[in-house]
Amino acid sequence: MTLLKENFSLLEYNTFHVAAHARFFAEISSEEQATDFFATGYAAKKTRFVLGGGSNVLFTNDFDGIIIHPVIKGIEKLEEDSEAVVIRVGAGEVWDDLVGYCVKHEWQGIENLSMIPGTVGAGPVQNIGAYGVEVMHYIERAEGFMIDTGKRVTYSARECKFGYRDSIFKNRLKDQVLITHVVFRLRKEPQFHTSYPDLQKELDNYSETTADNIRQAIINIRSAKLPDPQVTGNAGSFFKNPLVNKEKAASLQRFYPAMPGYPQQDGLVKLSAAWLIEQSGWKGKTCGNVATHKRQPLIIINRGDATGEEILHCALKIQKAVMNQFAVKLEMEVNVL
Repeated sequence: MTLLKENFSLLEYNTFHVAAHARFFAEISSEEQATDFFATGYAAKKTRFVLGGGSNVLFTNDFDGIIIHPVIKGIEKLEEDSEAVVIRVGAGEVWDDLVGYCVKHEWQGIENLSMIPGTVGAGPVQNIGAYGVEVMHYIERAEGFMIDTGKRVTYSARECKFGYRDSIFKNRLKDQVLITHVVFRLRKEPQFHTSYPDLQKELDNYSETTADNIRQAIINIRSAKLPDPQVTGNAGSFFKNPLVNKEKAASLQRFYPAMPGYPQQDGLVKLSAAWLIEQSGWKGKTCGNVATHKRQPLIIINRGDATGEEILHCALKIQKAVMNQFAVKLEMEVNVL
């Protein structure tokens, strides 16, 4: 049976390192444990939140409900042929460890997602992405349990309804499903994505383009410009890159010719949230115990003793500054509780 803990400290379970407590905390280490726990119906009666690595969450108060924390491990090969391999991975596996494992085995596709913090179970929830790659293109299905009923469920990639940093698990099924495993299909033959300028520049230091070299290049880039959450409290990118229509993008670029814009397949244009924040005067700006990072303004950092409320207050001020200057709304990527 799952050991249910009360008044549980979440300080070591969020990368912002803010002090907060959960009224109840349940750690799930196996499918059998999940079956037993959900059969009690206890979680169905509580406000709940599924917490993975805590790298994309901001606690602004104590959580008066139950935190469900999956730590299910394992990487299992389900299928393999000359073109692809299919693997089933426990939700509690560290995401970057999985990327390293796949690169080592020459399974291609997710190397661009190196050094993204968090666990595998968060992958389909957030549809994590970086350097031109989104995980939705490599997910076959997500497996888990309905929290209210304990029923086992499986969602195909199509049923996950992936979007930009979005999925059904952030909308209709928010806080309704515990993901226990994610099934990935990875390629044997490389189809590398290296169009991002900073990645191309870093790859010039290598004699050839391989998955291993792409992974190392991205690790080098991210290490140079992003703060280590184990040292400096942060949750990575706090805001999503905003999507606007072509007319809005063209209007802004008439006033700001240097503004980056990336046309999308659906006709929208993705803007750089970091650029907007910097132009609004918020790069490296201090706000009490909170600041934006001096090299990457998209990242809000805890300078040491910030509360979740202080961090949220800073984020709202950034949103307001960008809206006032560009009439563009920044949407928070971080889950605020």
